[in-house]
Amino acid sequence: MPQTSFTIRTTGAGLYEFTTEVNEWVSGAGVRDGLCTLFLRHTSASLLIQENADPDVRRDLDAYFSRLVPRADTPAMDYLTHRCEGPDDMPAHIKAALLPVSLSIPLLRGRLGLGTWQGIYLFEHRDAPHRREVLAHIGG
Repeated sequence: MPQTSFTIRTTGAGLYEFTTEVNEWVSGAGVRDGLCTLFLRHTSASLLIQENADPDVRRDLDAYFSRLVPRADTPAMDYLTHRCEGPDDMPAHIKAALLPVSLSIPLLRGRLGLGTWQGIYLFEHRDAPHRREVLAHIGG
């Protein structure tokens, strides 16, 4: 069973596409049909399948989740107690609790079974740059 990991370096909050890297790995794995599972090894980021044609979609998603779960230093979030890693940390954990940290994507004829406008994204919820690791596995 093929396995690998992907390292995604972020420069702050936002969506980072890594569809090409996963497709290249899948293409070289020699598996025609199966299931590709991706798992994020972090608690303050998420994985998403989302539109990859219009960058406004990524900006709007980031803006929406920032409004849904604002930083801990805003008055609406004064009930939060976990603040030792900064005002963006606990909100990042909340966002990661609301969004997936794993994805399952069917393989069809040796390629990811994504739709025309779908891409795979790491959704970074922290403000500072991070190095994120995504484990990947292909099963039959």
